[in-house]
Amino acid sequence: MQASDSWVIILLLLGAAGWLYFRLKRQQGDLTVYSSVPMHDEIIVSSEEALELIQGAGYEWLAGKVKIPITITVDDNQLESRLFADGFVEKDRQWFVVKFAKERKPIEMTGSGIREHLLVYSLLYPQAAGVLYVDVPNRSIRRIQFEIEG
Repeated sequence: MQASDSWVIILLLLGAAGWLYFRLKRQQGDLTVYSSVPMHDEIIVSSEEALELIQGAGYEWLAGKVKIPITITVDDNQLESRLFADGFVEKDRQWFVVKFAKERKPIEMTGSGIREHLLVYSLLYPQAAGVLYVDVPNRSIRRIQFEIEG
């Protein structure tokens, strides 16, 4: 093998490494669209009682309610929907998605009930330490963390 052949191979390897790096970087960006807390100038919380309950438990508010638009395609028809995260808080250098209990949509505190209602927030925000399920009338905060095996 001649010296010029070695240079060609080195250039091809560098090109492949560069392509791989940028491809993985772009793919990582696609997968972590919601990897950080959406920051707003003003934090809007549903009630003063909710704010006091969460702060009393040692959490600091980072952001208030966020609307997450969703486009769904069924066959060739597009449907529009949305999810709402009620807020984002931090404690011990970890941040959590906040979801308030709703009287008309109570969550059954079973594995399947919690999964059906709250897993989506953990999947949307993979960098979050979990989801806080806050029941203001009962003055309770449940910290929920999902671990998906495999």
